[in-house]
Amino acid sequence: MPLSVAIITHNAGALLEACLKSVSFADEIVVVDSDSTDGTVELAQRLGARVVHKEWLGFGPQKQFAVGAAAHDWVLCLDADERVSEVLRVAILAELRAPRAAVYAMPRCNRFLGRWLRHGEGYPDWSVRLFDRRQARWSDDPVHEKVIAAAPAQRLAGDLLHDSAQTLDAYLEKQNRYTSLQARTLNAQGRRAGAWHLVLAPLARFIKFYVLRLGFLDGVPGLVHVCIGCMNSFNKYAKLIALQRPPPE
Repeated sequence: MPLSVAIITHNAGALLEACLKSVSFADEIVVVDSDSTDGTVELAQRLGARVVHKEWLGFGPQKQFAVGAAAHDWVLCLDADERVSEVLRVAILAELRAPRAAVYAMPRCNRFLGRWLRHGEGYPDWSVRLFDRRQARWSDDPVHEKVIAAAPAQRLAGDLLHDSAQTLDAYLEKQNRYTSLQARTLNAQGRRAGAWHLVLAPLARFIKFYVLRLGFLDGVPGLVHVCIGCMNSFNKYAKLIALQRPPPE
């Protein structure tokens, strides 16, 4: 089956080259860019990608727009800071020769503070990224978007490699934006939060990922990664509570 790779970008010039080179096996690469000013568009075009401009719609709608802009029905969706490993490349090509399913998930391996995380929240981080767009689509969620399909995803071998942040400051800034988007989404859905969310959600997350899923085996980077995730849970509900309080007079 012919394959399109769909990538959304905004000022991703420092990361995009490795991503594009890892998917050079695809029949087409389409990059949907939202107003980059750092040479992202020129880099993508130089490396053979077709670039489409689209103002930012939110993660789910932006990725679905990219899927619709692809030339082929089989689409592999990536972020600019991800790249396909050699084992995963072989697995994808093997499946496309005789697909067993319409949707495929792959283990995503996250690099954090210089270490590839192999436990806790960082791995295997199963992510649905390869699918037949006639039978699946991205959700409309502005953040923490997901692929919606009627049938369960078939799992692939080989890692999708994810450099989650260039610096800790950049990672924290991104998490702050994400938790604000999550809080606004929950508020729009009429969800409520109380003090128990502030206490229990971070605690449950720590127990799940650091203890039960052996995050402690990833050393200090694993501890920092899990603790930031716990902080995100706290911040999301704190921001939701703030949105539900009347503004000061």
